[in-house]
Amino acid sequence: MNSEPMLARLDTVEARFDELTRLLADPEIAQDYEKVAEYAKERADLEETVNIYRRYKQVGVEYAAAEEMLADADEDIRAMAAEELSRLEAERETLEQRLRQQLVPKDPRDERNVIVEIRAGAGGDEAGLFAADLLRMYTRYAERQEGWKTELISENRTGIGGYKEVVFAIQGKGVYSRLKFESGVHRVQRIPVTESSGRIHTSTVTVAVLPEVDDVEINIDPRDLEIDTYGSSGPGGQHMQKNETAIRITHKPSGLVVTCESERSQTQNRLRAMSVLRARLYEMEQAKQDAEIDAARRSQVGTGERSEKVRTYNYPQNRVTDHRIGLNLYNLPAVMDGDIDEFIDALTLDEQTRHLATPEV
Repeated sequence: MNSEPMLARLDTVEARFDELTRLLADPEIAQDYEKVAEYAKERADLEETVNIYRRYKQVGVEYAAAEEMLADADEDIRAMAAEELSRLEAERETLEQRLRQQLVPKDPRDERNVIVEIRAGAGGDEAGLFAADLLRMYTRYAERQEGWKTELISENRTGIGGYKEVVFAIQGKGVYSRLKFESGVHRVQRIPVTESSGRIHTSTVTVAVLPEVDDVEINIDPRDLEIDTYGSSGPGGQHMQKNETAIRITHKPSGLVVTCESERSQTQNRLRAMSVLRARLYEMEQAKQDAEIDAARRSQVGTGERSEKVRTYNYPQNRVTDHRIGLNLYNLPAVMDGDIDEFIDALTLDEQTRHLATPEV
């Protein structure tokens, strides 16, 4: 690890950890229960990072000692030193990666469930068909994750098996941390099934990944809502239409409109629609805060970056390109079947690297 800013940040973290240890041992502070709780929590938050950093520094000491042994006249000692250097180098690389992860600011939204909105963009029916392909891709990805489950919220189908819009929830551990980079414009280049001349068309689909939020985080005044019911076109057929179980909620101050018809009761649909509304309002507020703090650090969800192309799926070349990091993978069928971890891991590493480029802790 030869990054001076990163080492400086780690030294600062370690110094603060030692300071907190001393403060907690101070008899005067021990009488202030609020201070004790505050310092204990801060120290606990830093402890793992400090332990990893101290082991990293110890590995450096051991590495230097093993290097000196390479100059020994005894061949067996040199061989033992070379083996030790190889082991220490592997451990050092592992520790460096863990330290980078520790220094990246924790996003409090990372562990949340998400609401995913997929909308067909330019390209007509072909865009709608690709929206369906992306729905399957994310569903298949969720199926591969332990404990994840998906739930359809609303859909607006086209006549040939595509979607103008589909909204669904994904629940599980760390969902937002894995899927937050999927927000943006996804572009597909392929020959549509409806194209008789064999020409390659370019179509776009917009993906938005919204973290679910609690009632206390977004205060919605009931007087700002206009709630309508109507017959659902989803499962249940005429029975659902007769009882008007579907819900349409309009948030008058923002103009946002949310619908839900996937559940069999009006109450369930209303609860789910309110969940979507809270997520969208939270997204809008988060975007506003991000822009005010630093335009260069805007989150990818709902900050205007959604209008930018983030990924291209080129069928003739069997290629998928993520334009944010310049990563090309030539395994398109596997990607469309939900194998997107390589993109997610690379985007996560890119985010960590950008955060570590700043000298502040």
